[in-house]
Formats: sequence, C-alpha cells, structure tokens
Amino acid sequence: MMNERDPSVPLGFAEKAISVFSPRAAARRYAGRVALENMRRSYEGGSHTRLTDGWKTTRTSADSEISVAGQVLRDRMRDLVRNNSLAANAVQVLVSSMVGPGIRPRAKTGHEALDKRVDGLFEQWSKQCDAHGHTDFHGLVNLAVREMLEGGDVFAVNRPKRPSRTRVVPLEIELMEADHLDTGRWQTGEDGSRISQGIEYDRSGRRSAFWLYPDHPGDNSAVFRRSLVSKRVPASKVAHLFERQRVQSRGVPWGTPALRALRDLDDWQLAELVRKKTEACMVGIVFGDEDGGQGGVGARPMIEDQNGNPIEQFEPGLLAYARNGRDIKFNTPGSTAGVRDWNSVQQHIIAAGFRIPYALLTGDLREANYSSSRVGINEFRRMIDQVQWLIIIPMLCQKLWDWFTEAAWTAGLLPSPTVAVEWSTPKFESVNPWQDAQTDLLEVRAGFTSLPEQIAKRGYNAEDVLEEQKKALDKADALGLVLDSDPRKVTKQGLFQTEPTAETDPPAPPKGNEKD
Repeated sequence: MMNERDPSVPLGFAEKAISVFSPRAAARRYAGRVALENMRRSYEGGSHTRLTDGWKTTRTSADSEISVAGQVLRDRMRDLVRNNSLAANAVQVLVSSMVGPGIRPRAKTGHEALDKRVDGLFEQWSKQCDAHGHTDFHGLVNLAVREMLEGGDVFAVNRPKRPSRTRVVPLEIELMEADHLDTGRWQTGEDGSRISQGIEYDRSGRRSAFWLYPDHPGDNSAVFRRSLVSKRVPASKVAHLFERQRVQSRGVPWGTPALRALRDLDDWQLAELVRKKTEACMVGIVFGDEDGGQGGVGARPMIEDQNGNPIEQFEPGLLAYARNGRDIKFNTPGSTAGVRDWNSVQQHIIAAGFRIPYALLTGDLREANYSSSRVGINEFRRMIDQVQWLIIIPMLCQKLWDWFTEAAWTAGLLPSPTVAVEWSTPKFESVNPWQDAQTDLLEVRAGFTSLPEQIAKRGYNAEDVLEEQKKALDKADALGLVLDSDPRKVTKQGLFQTEPTAETDPPAPPKGNEKD
C-alpha cells in the first residue's frame, strides 16, 4: 500500500524532526528515500557505473543488426574456415554430427505397397536431384548445413524439369549461398506489402518471394557472361535454412561469438612463433674491438651491398658484436611457462562459441575421463537433436520431400501430391556400446520402447532390417544352422531353448472360486 512504511527503510532523524512541523514534507522525503533504496536493489547488470561505461549496447532489431554486420561476419568466418585449423575442424564436427551419412526419409502412408513405391522413387530421384550434378540428396543436405554454419543461411531452389528416360521425377534442387540474396533491395507497396533485404512480404507479414541473383555476385568470371540483376523467386519455390535466435529473417554464422577469440589466438601464436625464431637467431653478444681482437680481421658474418654498406640480417646462430669490449654474453631465451594453460583457456572459449565440446574441437583428451566425456557428449547430443528436429528437418528436408512428392504426382507416379513421411537421423557412436545395448534391450523388454524405434534410432529402416533378419533366419533353418543370436532357439546365456511339452506345461489356473 502507498501509505504503508517499508520496514527495510527506517525513518531517519530528519524525517522525524520535519514531521513535527510538516508531516507532508516528511512523507515526501521518506518516499524519495524508499525509491532510492529500490533503485540500489535493481539488477546489477542494468546499472550504469564507472565499471560499465565501456559497455556499448543497442536496441535495434535482429534484422537491423544483421543487415549491417551480416556480410562482414560471413566473410570473416569463411576466411577463418579456410585458414584456421580450429575453425575448420569445428565446422566439420558440427556437420558430421548434424548430418553424418544422411537424414533419411521413409514414407509412412499406412499402405505397405505404396510406401515401398514412394521409397523406391525417392531413392531413384535422390541420385539425380542435384542441379549441378555433383552429389545426391544427402550430399545436398550436408552442403546446405555447412553453408548455414559458415555463412549463416542458405537457399535451396526448386528447379522443375521435363521428364525423360533418365529423369523419372521432373525436379532438381539448386543450392545458393547467402550472397545470392539481393540485400540492397528495399521497397514498400501501396497494398501493404514490402521488400526488406531482398525478402518480399505480403500485407500479413508472411514471406511471398525472394529476390535472388542468378549468378554469384562475387564470381570473377566476365561481367557480360553473368547476370547482375536479381530475379523474383516465389517463396513456395525456396527453402531458406538458418538458425533463428531471435525474431529474425536471416541468420549469422554459427561461430560468431568465437570470431574475435579465433583471430586473437592466431595473432598470439604468430607473435609467439616470431619471438621464438628471433631468440633462436640471436645466440649471444660479443663485446670487443672493432676488429674483434683479430688484428683487423672481423669474425662476424657480414653481407654488404654493391656500395659496401652493411645489410642487416638475421639467421640461426647469429652473434652480435659490440665495440670496446673483451667479453661475450650468450642470449637466454625467455621462459614459456604458462603458454599451454593460456592456449587451453582460449581454446575452451572458442569451443564454447561454437557450442561443441573442447575435446571434439582440439582432440585433446588428456584431462577427460569416461564420466566427464559422457556428460559432455550427452549435452552435445541434445543440442544436435534440437537442431536436427527444429531447424534442418522442418526448414529444409521436409520442404524438399514435399517438392519431390508433388513433382512425382505431377508426373503421374503417385496418387497424391502429399505423402506422410518419417525421418531418421544418423546415430551417435556410443561411448560404451555394450552398456548402451543392454539399456536398449531392457527398455524393449520392459515395453518402454519398441524394436522398430530402437532400429530407427540407429539410422536404419526398421522394416528393411526385420525383413532381412527374417530371410537370414529362414536360410539358417533351411541349412540346419543354430546361431547364438537366434532367441528362438538359444537363451541369452547361450543355452538351447527347451521345447514346451504337455508334461512341462504349467497347470492351468483354477477358474473362479470353484472348490474340489
């Protein structure tokens, strides 16, 4: 209540004295003290003090920040991936974990014959879907994810083709880097539509088109052979893959928080290397006469130009000569204590910026044990699962599948343009395969999960595995083989299963409350 006194702010001597003559003035003074105390108890991160004077912040939207810094971030990240081993390995670890051998779809219509037909068409189309003819569907997804990590976003464009003998499904997919988007195109329409950074929105705020350059703006081919005018591509023909960290329309490179750390570590390692080379060149300093005590014959190496002027040089084993002395002092290299620890700390910062474990970034397992590795890998796997199921599959894979089924339906190969699909992500290699297999077995036996679910978790098609297993068991029966892996004939302990007989069958339980 406004009239209640704050027990944490006691009345002072001044308020008590003033209240005798003017209670209202005392109340105002006390209210000011309470407000001041509340300000002191606010968030320290939001306070403005001498220690936070250099903390520069902005209130701009994510799109405004990306429009200014996006291109620079892409250029710097690509340069680091090309020239920095840590950045290159970080991107490779992320791509291998997110995509691996491929995120595989399986038709799930409920009709076995139709599912097999759709899956067969997809396998055939997958080998021919790349518009550039370099790879298959899984290779396109791999490259798209790599482009998202390096450049922030990537565009997959639907390119319809005519059916032919070699192309059953009339569709190809072309990947375009983030540079293809005409970010300089801004426009506001009278109907409420607008174009911002090359992305066109309708009056409701939904994306309606992308303005893309047909050729890469940074291509060094002849200008008259490439188009420098962006073209409008409907949003239904474009799959835009990027990570949304705020309400934003474009993404930034994955390792953006680690850019400065990577660059600083590179500079520090170069400076340290130059220092070591310089120390190796300077062996010692000779203090002596001009002629070095050699009767006019100098002992120091000397390189002169055509005019007889000495040229400064550095090479391994160099001695420096000083005048008017008779002594030699050898150079003592500086200490390198703490270099490894400092380097390790910086690499931990870089690993955190890329959101990957330190051991995966550097390959340094000296301080890792089984428990710590398992905890770190489990958290990393949860992050990878989140990216796979919330970004890669809905924003890229599902759109490519919908384009495929629509093109197959248009060509008269499928009865419907939409086909339900189930996705399988690549499995993670287990830290302890035997223990994890035992856990999966117990979960299946307890009914917590199903056998097809466990098979799909490993990246395989459950129906294909079960059919292959049945064929193998039938062939083993025909050949009279008894395998230790056959639970029909061998127990988990490796003993033969006993055939149930009338003598060994347990007696039937009594019915109801019948009495003898």
